[in-house]
Amino acid sequence: MKEQIIARGAEALLIKSGSKLLKRRIKKSYRHEALDILLRASRTKREARLLEKASRVIPVPKIKAIDGMAKEALEPETEIEMEFVDGKVLSQWLDKFPLAKALAVCKKIGENIAKLHDLDIIHGDLTTSNMILKQDKIYFIDFGLGFHSARVEDKAVDLHLLREALEAKHFGHWQEYFKEVSEGYKISKNASQVLERLKKVESRGRYKGKGS
Repeated sequence: MKEQIIARGAEALLIKSGSKLLKRRIKKSYRHEALDILLRASRTKREARLLEKASRVIPVPKIKAIDGMAKEALEPETEIEMEFVDGKVLSQWLDKFPLAKALAVCKKIGENIAKLHDLDIIHGDLTTSNMILKQDKIYFIDFGLGFHSARVEDKAVDLHLLREALEAKHFGHWQEYFKEVSEGYKISKNASQVLERLKKVESRGRYKGKGS
């Protein structure tokens, strides 16, 4: 089946193959070969574990396989084969929706984040480029920077990164959008602590901005 590269990041290629998406981590020639393989394999396995755990509470692409031998002899798992989610990428669509629908979507985003955080999953790259609307469900994709943490600080920073992403990409309505994200987030068992810490994270950011 013909493969089509649909995105090329610093760490991985995203390749569409029929109804499947392959995430193939890229070799880094500046790293020692053995270390490079070890890092790519460990990051692939970590992302797969996060996807599997996240799938218990929110929509994410279903993992079909982790490539055991990839394209080279003795190379361990450095590729994830998963479901290709064919929907509306929110970075392109959120501002095209009627405002009422966009706000409802943002509230669902907040609920999804809350469910992840209650499992101590930090996404690490919460942007609307990593969210896909399909049949009224919001899929979160690309957990490549994700990790496990129960720390209130890490959860607040996760939300702060989304706030910054909304301001940068959706500046016309970002404040309304993030207000709804925060409303949705209130289903989290630790919502009050995280949202209070978020205020401190944001104040640190403003202070740094004034000093730069």
